[in-house]
Amino acid sequence: MHARSALFDLYGDHLRARGARAPVAALVRLLAPLGVHPPAVRTAVSRMVRQGWLEPVRIDGQPGYALTSRARRRLDDAAARIYRTSPDGTGPAGTNGSSGWDQHWHLGILREVPNARRRDQLASQLAFLGWAPLSDGAWVGLRNDAEVDQILGVEGIAADRFRAPVDAGAVEFARRVWKLDELGASYDAWLIEAKVLVDSAGDDTTDEQAFAVRSELVHEWRKFLFLDPGLPSELLPDDWAGTRAAAYFDFHAERLSPAAGRFVDDCLTLH
Repeated sequence: MHARSALFDLYGDHLRARGARAPVAALVRLLAPLGVHPPAVRTAVSRMVRQGWLEPVRIDGQPGYALTSRARRRLDDAAARIYRTSPDGTGPAGTNGSSGWDQHWHLGILREVPNARRRDQLASQLAFLGWAPLSDGAWVGLRNDAEVDQILGVEGIAADRFRAPVDAGAVEFARRVWKLDELGASYDAWLIEAKVLVDSAGDDTTDEQAFAVRSELVHEWRKFLFLDPGLPSELLPDDWAGTRAAAYFDFHAERLSPAAGRFVDDCLTLH
């Protein structure tokens, strides 16, 4: 697990609900069970400060780092999608139903196709919001996300936005554009690996081991935020693999949560 990703997971899954800040020493202790060494932690923290995700603070006289307001918004959104607690239930695994969908496709047509590096960067950010490419210069999503305009503004990319009603071919269109066959296979593969991981955390698991297993479980599940747009149920195949995977994730993330939380609290209170 890369240090930067581990830090995002740690702040999003644990520290966000504990004041969204932690001393450097605690960050080092918390990432040690994940195989992240102290120099890598400090390098990742410095990089996240430069990128505007963290800001330096003093905590009981110790140097520490807190989430910026931008990071809080992003992690709040990510948590709502991971655990499907947003008002419309949107999130990975397509468990959101249709309450958050207006029965329209939302289209973005770039006025100028950026170079490959900027295009890849844009693709990653739009995929996180559930948008899929129709071509190098055209994207489709389910919702009129204001953050799309923010991303385009930051990247300096102009685009025209349109809204189009769905037709009888919506199911096949969604299957093809969002590559649902591949996504379903990815959920099946994740479920096999998750069962192996969870089986390593039996009844006699220590708090530290529970934290490590749960962290890896959440880390691997979070990758679906970039793959699964959270389609409404009417656009998903029958017996959707993502629904089974979500049920398994929910059960074991909740089961491991108390022990993992105790380990976090212990690391935060050590001096």
